[in-house]
Amino acid sequence: MEHEDLIKRAAELGFRLSEPSGRADAAKTLAEVVQSRDRRFWEAFPVMLANAAETGEFSYEETAACLDESESKDMKLLIFLSLGLYESLGLKFKWTKRLFGDFPARLINHFRDKLGSGQELTIGEIAILPENVRANFLKRPKPAGRPVKPAGEAAEKLDLELAVSRIFTPRQKELFLRKLRRKKMTKTEKEYFSRVIKKKAQALANEDLHRLARKVLE
Repeated sequence: MEHEDLIKRAAELGFRLSEPSGRADAAKTLAEVVQSRDRRFWEAFPVMLANAAETGEFSYEETAACLDESESKDMKLLIFLSLGLYESLGLKFKWTKRLFGDFPARLINHFRDKLGSGQELTIGEIAILPENVRANFLKRPKPAGRPVKPAGEAAEKLDLELAVSRIFTPRQKELFLRKLRRKKMTKTEKEYFSRVIKKKAQALANEDLHRLARKVLE
């Protein structure tokens, strides 16, 4: 299988295709993920980046040192893709500002908007499908053999954020939360909320549907 060894090591950073074998060096693995030019890896890059960063194993400098100029450019774009995804899901990680605080917000917002609208992205001539990027992250596994973030209010909040993002688009999520927090909306936003978002919320509030969903998941 092509990239078989990389698949095994990338699994430790959250790539869901194979069981991990041995402990991966995050910098080297992420560099090889970039070099692979394999769409499967690139669409899962935000997962691997988040897992490596949360365990303190990501180093931009160490990863970039393994790449040539063209590959470093691809890595930067994959990081913008990742940051845009986190923004579109409404997720806030403490390490994003520490690691990428000097990255232009304009480019992050560009990827956020592209992902939110479902438009196909191209990085290094590789077509990236937004639905695959989102799906990979929403089923994100914990990194194998590494510290797991303790359960608690923060973990519950993240689970809720991801659940909301599975149901609503980024724009719908924004209006849903605005309504929840009793913030003002324009006439157009109110109409859209009533026409689209309210119906989804009513379905979610249906006790019979809730009961059936739990039964299906048992």
